[in-house]
Amino acid sequence: MSLNREKYLAFVTLLEQLRSDATTTQIVAPELRQRVATLQQFFGQQIVPLADENWRVQSYQTEMSKQLRLLAIDVMFFQGARQASTAQTRLQTISDRLTTLIQYCDAICNQKRKEKITIVHLFL
Repeated sequence: MSLNREKYLAFVTLLEQLRSDATTTQIVAPELRQRVATLQQFFGQQIVPLADENWRVQSYQTEMSKQLRLLAIDVMFFQGARQASTAQTRLQTISDRLTTLIQYCDAICNQKRKEKITIVHLFL
């Protein structure tokens, strides 16, 4: 497994853990804000530096960066929620955004796998 793929899979693990916690436990806004900051830090330090000349991967990374910024805004809205129903709606929005980020990572990993398969077939 390539180092790049491992980093994306580690990022997916963080995303899935947060999504699970946000939907199954009583998560408080400060903890949620801290974990989103951790996601943003991991993305900035581990994912952004991955050099890739594939324009699709670059597009996914750009979208992931945007989704992470929107996720931070969603957390602020969650923090400001005064009613339980509003808080629940905000948590669902956060969960949906995390799902989108996971799908982007999966698309990148699958893209890289398809490229490797194509290269192998070229040599056969």
